[in-house]
Amino acid sequence: MATARALATMAIFLLVALSTSVASSLRPSLGVCRASGYLPGKSGNCEKSNDPDCCEDGKRYPQYHCSPPVTATTKAVLTLNSFEKGKDGGGPSECDNAYHSDEEMVVALSTGWFKNMARCGHRIKITANGNSVYAKVVDECDSVYGCDEDHNYEPPCANNIVDASPAVWNALGLDQNVGMEGITWSDQ
Repeated sequence: MATARALATMAIFLLVALSTSVASSLRPSLGVCRASGYLPGKSGNCEKSNDPDCCEDGKRYPQYHCSPPVTATTKAVLTLNSFEKGKDGGGPSECDNAYHSDEEMVVALSTGWFKNMARCGHRIKITANGNSVYAKVVDECDSVYGCDEDHNYEPPCANNIVDASPAVWNALGLDQNVGMEGITWSDQ
């Protein structure tokens, strides 16, 4: 009797432990976004007006389908991008199939934050060095694909990028020559 009870207790314990382990492995870790694969680099005619990183043959670039969770102060990296025709932004913006002047307050968000166009047309608040501005989401900073003509032969974006027009950089009082700046952002 004692042996049967001990075996039953052990079986229940193992079942609970196993189900907890399986459940936690199926659930993504809070705030963690890992690369889902790697894109082989292919160099090409990379337009360099804003000093972009251009793809290199044979280099492997991480791909992300996710981004960190959005909070009231989501940490991100602000990068400089022109949304004008013929500049480093590539083709027309995904949200409206249009180009945008460098004087417009517009941004592209990493794939996970772009949410399959769900943030198109929404304004986000961007804060850097104590200054805040609002900008409209018009495009995706593709975190999955790159190194082709559609992406100006640039690698996929990291999963934490807010790619902003020169107007956004100017409004925040940032030096465009730096090209990357730590910021926070939130939905308006």
